Amino acid sequence: METQKNMQKKITPGMENKSTITIFSTPKGLNVVKSPVKSIILSALRQKEMSFDEIVKVTGKSKSTVSVHLKALTQDGILGSKAHPADQRKKIFFINSRYIGELNQQEVHERKEEKVEFLIQNLIDNGDSFEFFKLMFHILRVVMIKEGINLDPILNQTGMRIGEVFYRKLENKNTSELLNNLTKFWTSNGLGRLEIDNLDPVTVRAYDCFECGLLPNVGKSACALDSGILEAVFSAHFSQEVIINEIKCYARGDKYCCFVIEPLEEFSKEELSND
Repeated sequence: METQKNMQKKITPGMENKSTITIFSTPKGLNVVKSPVKSIILSALRQKEMSFDEIVKVTGKSKSTVSVHLKALTQDGILGSKAHPADQRKKIFFINSRYIGELNQQEVHERKEEKVEFLIQNLIDNGDSFEFFKLMFHILRVVMIKEGINLDPILNQTGMRIGEVFYRKLENKNTSELLNNLTKFWTSNGLGRLEIDNLDPVTVRAYDCFECGLLPNVGKSACALDSGILEAVFSAHFSQEVIINEIKCYARGDKYCCFVIEPLEEFSKEELSND
């Protein structure tokens, strides 16, 4: 499940970002989408299922152009369709594959943590194996960001798998006790330091974040792995899907990361698609 921020992303009719390449996993294998119009269609359908006329309106393109792209995306195994409930002659389109990520190269200024001297001292001379792997992870993330590789969906899914395992150690029917267990676990495993900001909705602050604490300011939240962990833990705790909204992040220039956790049922379909 995508984060609330991704689900609420607005699509402007006719907008095109020619530098964005979107990647999907289909039964036929990985499919790389380079077409700006196809990218707009897929971005819209990642939010909700849509009719042909709705897709035409979103793209700002002619019906014939949209029809050609929809046919190609369906043949590639990326999209599926079904009969419109109100009119069997019309179709509703939906994504029939898994979103992997995107490529969108951007300029990121080098920080001291990326300079050769710093890496030699901390990767070779430090002698701390945990810090070694932490910096290795950091370098990997920075390189991916610089190359425009957005693998947040994969990191999020990885976090969810990890969170499912974490929950077995943290489980407690009382939310306050669960959060207390989570903060202790977070610190003892070197993931940073958590503080509970609120219980309704559950709001957690993360300081010295393992995932993004050393990342440069890229202007957007970058804790896909942490969000996945929290999503799995609290989905299990509340026995229903939850929304993780990262409202602050080191990678956005904030002094800490902050996650708001709420049950999915509290958001109406209209809120998720239009906010």
